[in-house]
Amino acid sequence: MSSSWEDDEDFTEEQLLAIDAIEASYFSRSSSSSSSSSSVTPIVRTPTSSGYGNENPNQIRRQLPRSITSPTPSKRFPLSRCRAKNFPAMRFGGRILYSKTANEVDKRAMQLLKALETKRGQSGKAIVGFDIEWRPSFRKGVLPGKVAVVQICVDNNYCDVMHIIHSGIPQSLQHLIEDSTLVKVGIGIDGDSVKLFHDHGVSIKDVEDLSDLANRKIGGDSKKWGLASLTETLVCKELLKPNRIRLGNWEAYPLSKKQLEYAATDAYASWYLYQVLKDLPDAVNSS
Repeated sequence: MSSSWEDDEDFTEEQLLAIDAIEASYFSRSSSSSSSSSSVTPIVRTPTSSGYGNENPNQIRRQLPRSITSPTPSKRFPLSRCRAKNFPAMRFGGRILYSKTANEVDKRAMQLLKALETKRGQSGKAIVGFDIEWRPSFRKGVLPGKVAVVQICVDNNYCDVMHIIHSGIPQSLQHLIEDSTLVKVGIGIDGDSVKLFHDHGVSIKDVEDLSDLANRKIGGDSKKWGLASLTETLVCKELLKPNRIRLGNWEAYPLSKKQLEYAATDAYASWYLYQVLKDLPDAVNSS
């Protein structure tokens, strides 16, 4: 859960075209290496008839570095124009696995640990899209609730939503969270780590904030990315953040279908955007 998604800046047409090349690179790799994703709703850019040609070149704020705007010949891809006014929604098209009891969470965590063994790269690490939710407080002097939900997504096919406010954190889930060979990726994940440790005494090991990664890859002036703004910029999708869900009661038992979809999509977006960004060279002006 993060509120930084609202702090967005506009991007110019030139920048969006450069980012199209980034996305094309990812899709080219993923389409040739994964046959299982054919059952999942594809994430594609869908321009509208009113989405082109309204930019003023004099309003360009900054330029992306040449490491992105001028890719090497081996990384050169055709640039498609995508400047929709209303982006289609980002949706997770796989199965959402909802665990509510200690036994259910324990079983799923063990299954995830086993599955992640096959996803480790040459570095010996695997990537986990990770997020948490809790019940907010709107009354002065009343603290927000403890972390109520943990969301985990490791591929296009399954995302887990674990209702830990009711199940607790069994040893298998604690092992997954504290395993330093499993890189947990998300927006504001350092803050999530602090809250999870404060509320449940579990320390998230090996995290990577997508905002920092995006700044390193895209370059230009550093900005505080939110998950919604990064999703729009990289894949021309709108990550829906309705307040009635985002700021709702995450301790409710059971969670509603809309809550489950929201939770799973956030974790999926984190995992997915990492795949888009990970193999890009660092921008020339990144420290």
